[in-house]
Amino acid sequence: MIRIALLGSTGSIGCSALEIVRRHPDRFEVVALSANRSLDPLIDQVREFRPRVAVLADDTLGSGVPTDTPGTKWHVGRQAIVDLASRDDVDVVINALVGFAGLEPTLRALEAGKRLALANKESLVAGGELVMAAARSGGGELVPIDSEHSAILQCLAGSRPEDVQRLILTASGGPFRGRSAAELDAVKPGEALQHPTWEMGPKVTIDSASLANKALEVIEAHYLYGLDYNRIEAVVHPQSIIHSFVEFVDGSVMAQIGYPTMELPILYALTWPERAKDSALQTYDPVRAGTLTFEEIDHDAFPMFGVGVEAGRRGGVSPAAFNAANEIAVAAFLEERVSFREMADIVRAGLDRVGTRRVMGVDDVLAADREARVAAREATDGRRRHTETT
Repeated sequence: MIRIALLGSTGSIGCSALEIVRRHPDRFEVVALSANRSLDPLIDQVREFRPRVAVLADDTLGSGVPTDTPGTKWHVGRQAIVDLASRDDVDVVINALVGFAGLEPTLRALEAGKRLALANKESLVAGGELVMAAARSGGGELVPIDSEHSAILQCLAGSRPEDVQRLILTASGGPFRGRSAAELDAVKPGEALQHPTWEMGPKVTIDSASLANKALEVIEAHYLYGLDYNRIEAVVHPQSIIHSFVEFVDGSVMAQIGYPTMELPILYALTWPERAKDSALQTYDPVRAGTLTFEEIDHDAFPMFGVGVEAGRRGGVSPAAFNAANEIAVAAFLEERVSFREMADIVRAGLDRVGTRRVMGVDDVLAADREARVAAREATDGRRRHTETT
């Protein structure tokens, strides 16, 4: 029986993970659940899965925590979520938190020697060097849930690091694939939230539309698989059937193929290196799937991708600054305070403010995160004032 702590249980990844648990009650046990503010959905999950502990991060809602959930002890506050990651009665920590808040639980789980099934891009991006060091020192296992990185992990089975020549990540292209830079200047948040392939939360969906998420994934791949940035590429693949390619030094290329679902990479992360049979997952039919196509990324229309990859190349605190400024830019776009393509300018302001300092510890990452957010907010406010006076 694999005992699970699920951080971010009410989001799309969390709900998919619980769907897997429902289908495999003899294999998985939910020990802990957590959510940020979604108290009612969390209560419903607690009553169904009866974990030993449940955590609500937002302490302003603590008065609503129920008292009629026998066998489950409730805690409130963000520190309680971090504490879940190192519980003695947990084998696998699924980190499905959104944003920078995922970093501390990631570090805690790896330092405690847990298997970390990681769906939180930002913790590896912001603190990549610290995360990999925590895995080495604590003996924890870092297994990606992200579909692209799960695909790479599957393609690498049985291979040596020196066998790998290049990684190619795929992107759906989001709802604005094929639109010009001029056309994108006028798009609204409601349009950006209409993803053609995946169902995700607002922040992740906007990241997909801007291709910021693909830049985050390139940075992740750099840390996960130890390759230089010039050996990691990305292409647009609208059908979202091939999730990544791995090119080997002999010229052979392997790809992981399957219909879009997060349940498969979640299940693989929980059981890796084994595979669990799951008849509910859709099998691939190459005839019905039809033609698979690929396109280059339009860097003019989607500048956020290039900004993010350049932050990765700079290293040090730059990826943390990119992540932080991007969160501010996305929030501003959703509130219609900046345009779609102006988000890249907001992020550049954060990167310019922070610079390229080295990461020596968590405090360096936290400081870069704060500085980038301040700079991004100032850039956002400056653009709004300029718009109001013109």
